[in-house]
Amino acid sequence: MRILVQKFGGTSLSTDHARSLCLQHIARELANGYSVVVVVSAMGRTGDPYATDTLLQLIRNNGDKLPARERDMLLGCGEIISAAALCSLLCSEGIPSVVLNGGQAGIITDDQYGQARIKELRPEKVLQHLGDGKVVIVTGFQGSTESGDMTTLGRGGSDTSATAIGAALRAEMVDIYTDVNGILTADPRIVENAKPLQIVSYAEICNMARQGAKVIHPRAVEIAQQARIPVRVRSTFSSEEGTLVSDAVLSPVADRQATGIAHVSGVTQISVKAIEGRNDVQLQVFQTMARHHISVDFINVTPSGAMYTVFDHDADRAVSVLQECGYEPKAVRGCAKVSVIGGGMNGVPGVMARIVEALTEEGITIMQSADSNTTIWVLVKEEDMVKAVRALHAKFELHI
Repeated sequence: MRILVQKFGGTSLSTDHARSLCLQHIARELANGYSVVVVVSAMGRTGDPYATDTLLQLIRNNGDKLPARERDMLLGCGEIISAAALCSLLCSEGIPSVVLNGGQAGIITDDQYGQARIKELRPEKVLQHLGDGKVVIVTGFQGSTESGDMTTLGRGGSDTSATAIGAALRAEMVDIYTDVNGILTADPRIVENAKPLQIVSYAEICNMARQGAKVIHPRAVEIAQQARIPVRVRSTFSSEEGTLVSDAVLSPVADRQATGIAHVSGVTQISVKAIEGRNDVQLQVFQTMARHHISVDFINVTPSGAMYTVFDHDADRAVSVLQECGYEPKAVRGCAKVSVIGGGMNGVPGVMARIVEALTEEGITIMQSADSNTTIWVLVKEEDMVKAVRALHAKFELHI
């Protein structure tokens, strides 16, 4: 069988019109000779009746004491409703289809409810239904423990479901359908002339996703990369092919330095100096953060101290627990992390100089920086974030 996996996000399933477009995409690939597996998210977004965030609000309104196992049972309802609605539509058009929840589709996870990790995928039941000529609709975001309890995979879990199923089935392609036509060079709400990308590498899109681009979850990309399965990010509302995520060697613009600009707001910079006569500041600081389950990022370590960022909502707690350890941390709230991402910058002189030049010309202070072989990060004040993103997008000529 030539197998294609299609994943439809919440906005792709939220209205009758959107679902009719999903039907068209499915029918087209069936006509192209593919056996099709469809992975669905819950319908809509916050406030819509069956959206995941709406279900979470229901828990909060009822005391917010629901145990983690039962919480996952509730949160999986949105995908079940989406799958049943889509199955009904397909059957009404004479397209045989069947619905499988995550466990029935063979997604076996650990028991970390709310953030489960996939341990194994057993696709026999999916293959059986495909062999019978059916479209197999799988509820995304879900798995099952060995004992049969429902689990959820965390934010972006439907993307992860899609690429994991694609890897297990050795699919030719995984198509991620959303409400934008592919991956852009920057957030179009900030950069009006952001340009669609035809092809990006696994590493580039993984870094863009980690640094704030919300088109696809980085865990999903990692699974696709390991299995070497191409992924397309496409719009449900268009017939265009969107952005292909594949090996970097396929890129038609292999000499580009930057691929895109991403950003994350709402972070606090924390700096801690060593206590005189002690040389364990780094150990104490990061053990303390880990013990209190505070996520850290943008880490710079020196012999005399440590500097890093946390999300604004964790800042007061981070400062408090450090003070209890005898430190006097300095916290700068209201910061933003802006990232220049591109496989073409590795080993190329002058990239940091262009970044500094772009931000200096706009009067933007760089509070901290770090880099990897595909990404350079700068920390700026949140009030400067929009200017910084636009300046860097222009400096690297990503609009061309």
